[in-house]
Amino acid sequence: MKPQFEKPFTQQEPVSEETIARVGDILRSGRLHRYNTMPGEASEAALLEKEYAAYQGAEYCLACSSGGYALSVALRAAGLKPGDQVLANAYTLAPVPGAIHNAGGVPVFIEIDEDWHIDLNDLRSKAEATQARFLMLSHMRGHIADMGAIVALCEEFDITLVEDCAHTMGAHWNGVKSGNFGRVAAFSAQTYKHINSGEGGLLTTNDAQIAARAIIMSGSYMLYGSHGAAPDESVFASVKLTTPNYSGRMDNVRAALLRDQLPGLDENVRRWKLRYQALETVMINAPNVDVSERSQNEDYVGSSFQFRPCLQPSMIPDLVANCGARGVDIKWFGAAEPQAFTSRYDSWRYLGEPDALPQTLEVLSRTCDIRVPLTFEESDCRFVAEIIVSEVDALVETSL
Repeated sequence: MKPQFEKPFTQQEPVSEETIARVGDILRSGRLHRYNTMPGEASEAALLEKEYAAYQGAEYCLACSSGGYALSVALRAAGLKPGDQVLANAYTLAPVPGAIHNAGGVPVFIEIDEDWHIDLNDLRSKAEATQARFLMLSHMRGHIADMGAIVALCEEFDITLVEDCAHTMGAHWNGVKSGNFGRVAAFSAQTYKHINSGEGGLLTTNDAQIAARAIIMSGSYMLYGSHGAAPDESVFASVKLTTPNYSGRMDNVRAALLRDQLPGLDENVRRWKLRYQALETVMINAPNVDVSERSQNEDYVGSSFQFRPCLQPSMIPDLVANCGARGVDIKWFGAAEPQAFTSRYDSWRYLGEPDALPQTLEVLSRTCDIRVPLTFEESDCRFVAEIIVSEVDALVETSL
């Protein structure tokens, strides 16, 4: 009997007793809606906005219903019009093209390189060819591309950069926090992200006009003055009658959950990185596993781990099955059909026939992914890596 890994890959750390008590107080009050406050009282959602803006180093913050909603409203608030093309890296998850589509945009997918970053040459080529005014850059699975080069390219072509930071909350590039490079950024608080309210999103920006439009779009009615990190009244005066309400607010229960976790976020980033490095130490020395080295400019959050087994893509389903039988849950981005959360750009058929992206398909054909929950210890991560390496080696042996 081969050694088995027994811990689940989807178990999160528990909510603190203090937060449970605070949520209980909110439930007993019956005032779950963010605008249901007493005179002089700030809601939990408003307090979260103030605190997250301070954490991020941004002027403005909006707490909303999901990360996907934050992405969609970010585009709309930044001026996207129906039919506008939006450049986007092809390695991402389904909510990203969904957000572009929901906002009325048309995705133009960009190739990725061997290290899962947006390909800068293809980005330049398609920026020139399309004259697109927007780039939605997903820091997919926590991999941050050369942000200096991307910002320079956006400035050259007058492209509005929207950052999808669902996987990089708390990460940095050259000492600058992810989300602070573009005009607007979106973060997720879905269960498997870095702070957890089950579902939820945050939008940050230093642009007062974008912030005001996003707040009204979220469903503030004329109660925008009660937001915790909002522009002055004068900014709202210029947009309040010409901006639609899309109703995507965050409620006070979820805001209370996130407020409790925010002070510990940087410590959790440190803990994730240690677990990532425990996996990396085993896999990077394995002859039949390819692991990309992270840039020295990148201070990443290691909440997931990606690797490429030295196998033919046709053998990777066997690897997934064999590791699964030993308790190790691997996701594969090369499957032609979507599997659970994992899908490929050419499976989003509602967008029409996809352009050929051979480089991306080649990279994804061998891209494997595992979650790294904080309920794992570093020793657990080493054990998981040893199981993966042993199963890769066994399949390589059978293929000789």
